[in-house]
Amino acid sequence: MEVEMAEKEKSQKRSKRNYKPPEEVRQHMRNARAEMRESMRALFPPEFIEHRKVARREILLGIRGLIDDALGRM
Repeated sequence: MEVEMAEKEKSQKRSKRNYKPPEEVRQHMRNARAEMRESMRALFPPEFIEHRKVARREILLGIRGLIDDALGRM
């Protein structure tokens, strides 16, 4: 009985992980993201947007370095 319940629970977790929202919802989210980007472009000067991109890249490179270091120590 416990084994069946455990299997059912695992199956439910897998199905939640593989959940994909309906295409209509995904399209609304894409549209919202595009509108947010446009509002940022209108609100801030182009130099700020470029600086933000460079800063984001540097942060990601730093995180990559931390991950590489951790992998090297394993």
